[in-house]
Amino acid sequence: MDFSDLPPANKRLGQNFLIDPNIVRKIVALAEVSQETHALEIGPGRGILTEALCKAAGQVTAVEIDPRLHAYIAGRQAEFPNLTLVLGDALTYSFEELPAGTVVVANLPYYISTPLLFRLLEHRDRIPRMVLMLQNEVADRLVAKPGTADYGVLSVMAQYAADITKAFRVSAQCFRPRPEVGSAVILLRTKERRELSPDEESKFGALVKAAFAHRRKTLVNSLKDEGYDQVRIVGAIDHLNLPAAVRAEVLTLDQLIQLTRTIASRG
Repeated sequence: MDFSDLPPANKRLGQNFLIDPNIVRKIVALAEVSQETHALEIGPGRGILTEALCKAAGQVTAVEIDPRLHAYIAGRQAEFPNLTLVLGDALTYSFEELPAGTVVVANLPYYISTPLLFRLLEHRDRIPRMVLMLQNEVADRLVAKPGTADYGVLSVMAQYAADITKAFRVSAQCFRPRPEVGSAVILLRTKERRELSPDEESKFGALVKAAFAHRRKTLVNSLKDEGYDQVRIVGAIDHLNLPAAVRAEVLTLDQLIQLTRTIASRG
């Protein structure tokens, strides 16, 4: 394939363009895109996934931060009559403007994948599912179970908001330029029911970050070091029949939710 007439990758923006049509087909199929779907693509790049989405979906919005790539896709607008192309940063884009039921399909720039994922999950009320290409290491953290080395803040917060499946690995051969890290595609189905109220969610997020802030320490000491009252922590752990020396990394999502509520009730 000749790439000489295409915009080159910008290393600063972490651009690795997908070139394998078979992977594109698998991604679109996994996203369950149909003519009733409004799809959001983040970072359309050279447009290989954009083209497939525009053929499969009713409407597609694509957000591109790179003016060169935006101009390139805009030059092909006649091929994509159902595409709304936006020049902007996905980290500041107003996801509130998306219609309810929007499906996100994207090959995310790896250097912003985690903060961008958190932003997308904040708007999960209007996003029923996401199919995302991520660094394999990040994908492993998203699906990690308690007691494993990959289990942490990202695992807990993402699994609180969505049911997550690591669908398949993607070889570096499928990109130009080839990334130095492995890649994987994940499917996130966001949860309609929120276990916690907005106020409780804020406390839950703060507690999870504090609990994992010092992984080598016990949960009591990690939370104490992050400003939590030790008496309340000890009382809450005892109330939940957890070992006194328990560490955050072995607690399940449900246990961390219960811990949040128990500490709050003792305040």
